[in-house]
Amino acid sequence: LYATQPLLALLRERFHASEAAVSLTVSAGTLAVAIFSPFVGFIADTLGRKRVIVPCLFALSLCTLGCALADSLSQLVVFRFLAGVFTPGVIAVVLSYISEETPGGKVSFVTSLYVTGTVLGGLTGRLSSAFIADHSSWRASFTALALLTFAGAVLTMFSLPRSTGFRTRAHLRDALPAMLIHMKNGRLRATYLTGFNALFCHVGLFTYANFHLSKPPFSLSTSALGLVFLVYALGIVITPLAGRMIDRVGHRNGATAAIGFLAAGLLLTLIPGIAVFVLGLAVASAGVFIMQSAASSHVSQSAGKARSAATGLYVSFYYFGGSVGATLLAAAWKFGGWGAIIASMILVQCVSLAAVRMFFADR
Repeated sequence: LYATQPLLALLRERFHASEAAVSLTVSAGTLAVAIFSPFVGFIADTLGRKRVIVPCLFALSLCTLGCALADSLSQLVVFRFLAGVFTPGVIAVVLSYISEETPGGKVSFVTSLYVTGTVLGGLTGRLSSAFIADHSSWRASFTALALLTFAGAVLTMFSLPRSTGFRTRAHLRDALPAMLIHMKNGRLRATYLTGFNALFCHVGLFTYANFHLSKPPFSLSTSALGLVFLVYALGIVITPLAGRMIDRVGHRNGATAAIGFLAAGLLLTLIPGIAVFVLGLAVASAGVFIMQSAASSHVSQSAGKARSAATGLYVSFYYFGGSVGATLLAAAWKFGGWGAIIASMILVQCVSLAAVRMFFADR
């Protein structure tokens, strides 16, 4: 989903395009995830889990291969959008599969393994695309990712057991009424807003950090830019710890702490020096991981009925925030460079803080 982030400076040169134009290779995919996430759960509730997961994996591999064959930036953006269309069929439906098929008492453990897998996937996707592009080409990066996804699709098709705990529970026609009910819930609206703002800052931060670090005095190579994303490994440790912390201090205080971490990390990137800059990225990422834990659990607590619809809406707002952050912050970058990027994101987190203190539950 984010494999083009370390390639943005390279794609800007290859296609002779602006930062805003090449950032669409990131935002197109997250936009598609945002649009289709609320409906995928209802489709899977009707057709079954494996019947959605496997075809989506094969479709993802074909879309990724299409990226490798793209002749223009616009074609690349289209294939990235199509990949985003099928992504929720994996990331969202797998969670439902785990909750239904895992023996009692082990759901949290298996879910934590899955979340760890998504963190590792995000990290290795960025690292592999950067190193392959630096030593071969950006097309080779997408070809490798397409082959890896195809192999995963084949493995899933033959090794993933068919659902035994699945029961048809919903129809697509029920999606809109359920979502309208949830949008009237003040706590849920505040949660959706904070999720939107969290990924707005996270995707914007790492998207424009590539442009910032590719310029003097840093002048990092594509491979070096890929290594910057090693800070994502923090998620493997932070995510389970954040869950325990939120259980103790509550959603409101946990989300407030997350905003504090994110803001502190953003400000650290303004201090000269590559080491402090990377530290700032790490601290800001920790804030996003904590916010994701606080917000996702707050959705489940606040939704009441039709939780799948509430979760789908949260995922939609979350990824829509990433799409807007990757694109909209281009104006701030053009206006005032890195300082304007940070100022914009601090303002966004002030809005999140107000929403959290007013609407989030203590427990």
